[in-house]
Amino acid sequence: MRKRLIALGFAAAVAATVPVVGDAMAADCPPAPSNWAAPGPFPVTVEAGGAAHTLYRPAELGGCGTHAVIIWGNGTGATPTSYDALLRHFASHGFIVAAANTKQSGSGREMLAGLDHLATRNNTAGDAYAGKVDLTRVAATGHSQGGGGAIAAGGDPRVDTTVPIEPGPQGDVAALHGPTFFLAGQFDWIVSPRLLVYPRYQKATHIPAVYGELAGAGHFTAARDGGGFRGPVTAWFRAQLLGDERARAEFSGTNCGYCASRVWSRFERNAQARS
Repeated sequence: MRKRLIALGFAAAVAATVPVVGDAMAADCPPAPSNWAAPGPFPVTVEAGGAAHTLYRPAELGGCGTHAVIIWGNGTGATPTSYDALLRHFASHGFIVAAANTKQSGSGREMLAGLDHLATRNNTAGDAYAGKVDLTRVAATGHSQGGGGAIAAGGDPRVDTTVPIEPGPQGDVAALHGPTFFLAGQFDWIVSPRLLVYPRYQKATHIPAVYGELAGAGHFTAARDGGGFRGPVTAWFRAQLLGDERARAEFSGTNCGYCASRVWSRFERNAQARS
C-alpha cells in the first residue's frame, strides 16, 4: 500500500509532462517483449460487456494487480470485430479494453459508457471485475470516426491520455487535458494528414502532444491487427498507463527512440512532450 501511495504521488507531480500517469505493474509480473508490436505475456479472454460493449481482457484478472483501462471507438460502419486482433493485442499487455459495439462512435459517449460499465462492475461485490479495474489509469483511443470519438471522450476528467488514430473531425482538442498521441497515415486519402490530423496536433499547445505519420499507411492500415500503428500505440499506453520506462524512452528525451525512426514519414513533439 505504501508503494502504491508513493507511486500515485509521483504521478501527480509529473502529470503535466509526457512522463507516465502511474507506476508499473507488480514487479513479479511477466515482462513485456522488447518489440512493442509483439504479443504481451497475458492470455486473453473476450466477452460481452452488456449489450453495448465487447470486453477484451487478460484471462486472469488481478494476478498482477489492478488493470488499466482502454476505451475504444470503431470507424464508421465498423464493429470491434473489425479490429479484433489489435484489441486482443492490447489485452495481452495487461489492459482491460472496453470496445463500444456501435458503428457510430464519434460522440465519445458510447466509449465513456464502457468506462461506466467497468466502474459499476469494479464496485459490485462478487463480480469477476470487482476490485480488479484501475479507474485512475484510463486511455481513450479509436480509429477514423472512433478517433474523433476518442478526442471527444478525452475531454472527460476520468481519461488520462488519448490516442486518436487517423481521427475524424469530432471532438474538441481544446478540451483535452492529458498527453495525446495524434496518429496519421502518410497515404490516407480519407483523413488527410496535412489537412485533418496535423492541424489538430498543432492546436494542442496546452498539453504534451506527439504527432506520428506512419510511412506508407493508408486509411485502413489500422484495421484488423493495427498494422504499423500497433507497436507505437502499445508503447504509448505502456508508458502513460503502466510507467514502463523503456516505452517512455521511445517518446521522451533528446534522442527518443521514435524521433528518427524510419517507421514515420513525419514525427514531431511539442515542447511539453520533449522532457
